[in-house]
Amino acid sequence: MTYYQHHVFFCCNQRDDGEACCAQYNARMHRDYMKKRLKKLGLHGEAQMRINIAGCLGRCTKGPVIVVYPDETWYTYVDREDIDEIIDSHILNNQPVERLKI
Repeated sequence: MTYYQHHVFFCCNQRDDGEACCAQYNARMHRDYMKKRLKKLGLHGEAQMRINIAGCLGRCTKGPVIVVYPDETWYTYVDREDIDEIIDSHILNNQPVERLKI
């Protein structure tokens, strides 16, 4: 058993050279939104869910990017509706969101 049921990493990398990066897509804001929503649902913390900021996850051309462990599922997203779909389908019901997978 893992320490967390799901551990979600949001790439929040900021590139100074102008190349594409997840920070350009408000990644930190989306990470904060997911964490706040899971806390509101009483699902954030030990043996439940953990939402973290990550540096570059190395998939910049697919950005913005998150990865859900232990499932090793990679997603991209556009807005809060996509984040809600990941929460509702994958995090709460263990059904990956195929249309957002990368």
